[in-house]
Amino acid sequence: MKPSGKKKGRVCTDCGSSNLNEDATRGEVVCVKCGLVMQQNIIDTGQEWRAFDSEQMSRRARSGAPLTHTKHDKGLTTEIGKGVGELYKVPTKKRAQYYRLTKWHKRLIKSKDRNLSFALSELQRIVSFLNLPKPIHEKIARYYEEAVNKGLVRGRSIESVVASLTYAVSREFDSPRTLDEIAESSGVEKREIGRTYRYIARELKIRILPANPITFIPRFCSMLGLSDSIQAKSIEILKRAKQHDITSGKGPTGVAAAAIYIATVLIGEKRTQREVADIVGVTEVTIRNRYKELIDKLGIEDDIEKKTGKVSE
Repeated sequence: MKPSGKKKGRVCTDCGSSNLNEDATRGEVVCVKCGLVMQQNIIDTGQEWRAFDSEQMSRRARSGAPLTHTKHDKGLTTEIGKGVGELYKVPTKKRAQYYRLTKWHKRLIKSKDRNLSFALSELQRIVSFLNLPKPIHEKIARYYEEAVNKGLVRGRSIESVVASLTYAVSREFDSPRTLDEIAESSGVEKREIGRTYRYIARELKIRILPANPITFIPRFCSMLGLSDSIQAKSIEILKRAKQHDITSGKGPTGVAAAAIYIATVLIGEKRTQREVADIVGVTEVTIRNRYKELIDKLGIEDDIEKKTGKVSE
């Protein structure tokens, strides 16, 4: 039973007092001032069972998993006959009827559900490959369903639409993935992803600001096996670079890679430009150019010389 408590928003019809008390054990609402019983025989909508650990809780609960947009039926499936093995659980005389029901059930599924079923399974694979969190997965699924409802998917491959939405939403949540990573996970060319991304973002009014190089730093440092001090130093370099307006118009991954390389030189956890380039997905030339710009504009050439013993190439 729910504990007793004060009832707000109502007043006593006899004395006008708003000090009402709900007694859950008796199922009554009583005026504290005059004792008038305002309501009785209240139905308790809470659970009638008790549980003393998580196992009992899950076993006795009669509600299913929460609704989710990551499944085409929101998680409320009513599929008849999941797999061939189910047919042999049915009595022999009923198997023909069961088979017909299964066949017609599949035929009556709407084309939208078939589309969502395929697209969301593809999305699940990409999200797993890129190791994206659940909120991003849910948001992409919502955007995809909206795109289907507006007819934006017609004439385009499902894979390209899913890939472009993954690229957009991961940036929206400040957990960006590069186009190379999206292309590798989806098997769609970067040019096709970019073209679909621009169209879908315009039609769904998804406004994505240019990617901030700082958002790439934690993941790249983790992939390179670098310490927290390198990560902090890289972010500090990028913040100073932004104040000097050095990062404007430059590719965010290239700038992030150069900042990480400078931080490894200054702190002493040396990584070669090739190692950084291979992980980040840019060329050594890009890192070298951004590197020269950063140390020149930030005035840290002397610090670099002291660490390396010579002027960097």
